[in-house]
Amino acid sequence: MAEGGSLQPDDETHEIKLQTDRLSYMQVENISGGFVFQVTDMTRLLRFLILGTEGGTYYSGEKELKRESVQCIDRLMIQDRGVEVVKKIVEVSQAGRACKQNCTVYALAVCARSNDQNTKKAAYDALSTVCQIPTDLFAFIKFCEEFSAGTGWGRAHRRAIADWYNNFNEDVTTLAYKVTKFRRRHNWEHKDVIRLAHIYPASESLRLIIRYLVRGLREAKRLQMPADVVELDKWQKVYIYLEAVEKALHCTEESDIVELIQKHGLVREHVPTPLLMSIPVWQALLKNMPMNATIRNLGKMGSLHMIEEGSEEEKIIVDRLQNKAALKKSKIHPFKILVAMKIYSKGMSEKGSLTWPRNDNVVKALEEAYYMCFDNVEPTNKKYCLAVDVSGSMDTPMMGIESMTARDGAAAMMMLTARTESDFEVYAFCHKLDKIQIQKTDTMKKVLNKMSSLSFGSTNCSLPIIQALSDKKKFDVFIVYTDSETHFTEIHPSQALQQYRTKTGIKDARMIVVGMASSGFTIADPTDPFMLDIVGFDSNAPEAMRSFVEGQF
Repeated sequence: MAEGGSLQPDDETHEIKLQTDRLSYMQVENISGGFVFQVTDMTRLLRFLILGTEGGTYYSGEKELKRESVQCIDRLMIQDRGVEVVKKIVEVSQAGRACKQNCTVYALAVCARSNDQNTKKAAYDALSTVCQIPTDLFAFIKFCEEFSAGTGWGRAHRRAIADWYNNFNEDVTTLAYKVTKFRRRHNWEHKDVIRLAHIYPASESLRLIIRYLVRGLREAKRLQMPADVVELDKWQKVYIYLEAVEKALHCTEESDIVELIQKHGLVREHVPTPLLMSIPVWQALLKNMPMNATIRNLGKMGSLHMIEEGSEEEKIIVDRLQNKAALKKSKIHPFKILVAMKIYSKGMSEKGSLTWPRNDNVVKALEEAYYMCFDNVEPTNKKYCLAVDVSGSMDTPMMGIESMTARDGAAAMMMLTARTESDFEVYAFCHKLDKIQIQKTDTMKKVLNKMSSLSFGSTNCSLPIIQALSDKKKFDVFIVYTDSETHFTEIHPSQALQQYRTKTGIKDARMIVVGMASSGFTIADPTDPFMLDIVGFDSNAPEAMRSFVEGQF
């Protein structure tokens, strides 16, 4: 981290030259004629795993994954670093650092299809660690099929997939839950996978699950019950659960499905679609619903008019959202709460035709949860310079979150910095950069009012860096928040950032440009590991920015 305070007078040209010389061996010429740090293939791999792209750009929404997107893996394998690649995939996956899990699964599939036997073995050994739910397993199979044109069910592939099921031998009830909750994804389902993998179950309780998935409960019931007492207990618990799931699948009566939910802990995915229009069913589901699922299903429950003022459901939801310990345990990011609040307050879904009457007490509870969830975010302990576009165009809906404007998103992200970091300054783009005083205790409304009170001008992304040099201030991170209008005048941001690094000695000074309503701009130099573009904005973007600031990729 850079030391705080002002720069010393910059009259020691010789010292600056020495600093530049010491760093030049690590640098290459960039698109603007300046020299920047070279991005290594391992950094490119981390960018792909965390951002979904090798370049310095995070795209909101889903983008099609293509084989050419991970050429860095091929180059690393040529250097005999394939096993190291797999270790990095596992590390990112286990730490929950990937914005989109599909990217880690895709990279693992690339390694599994490698011609290098050590890399292939490491990838298949890591399958159960990276793919912890059937959705990810099915995605892995899909990607492997794409790479092998449908001819990829060799011995190693079959054994790894069989091991995925058999690894649940000590926790068969969890397997029963997962395979019945996620029955099919990516045009694959368990019975097809099991047949192709030639699975030999490691225990009789696992055999029961496998037989059920392939042939149904009636055939599974014909299996001989195990003689071992411990195994018999596991077998009976699995059978009772599968029987409940099967009853739920064919249920037509509200009272029957409610009883099954209450007795066996069934979840929404176990409920037949017609019964998801039932208030009693959702009332039963709500009682033990996790925090994230509660927030995700507010609109659906509201559309059934079950969250009425003074109702038991209102009390459950409000109490849950105001439970600080539960919010902390859920590790939910405050930005996700804010997005949920904006969508719920609007009374209609962003996609589809679902509508609902808003409950003001729920809205208030969401707002309180938003502020409480700032405690879920660990500080990076960096010194920030935040520059925000305050023009009228910031009222444009954010790309990826239509219920929020670019102004809302910028305000929320500045609040995040103010409430979690101790060292930051905020500026607005006007005819020059004007400082905004954002306090730790400011509410969302107060921050928006401060932004709205300023005049505006162009968004020159180099200006915050130029201004910092002029004012002789040291920052570790520059972040520009705008809608989609980004430009530079006589100096490109990458050049300005390089000058700043040279003159301040902060060799890893970073810059993030966030185009919240943009669909295709790029300012970051792809050869500079310390520049990042955010194109559009979604609830995963704040975590991508944090990972970047902390130097994780």
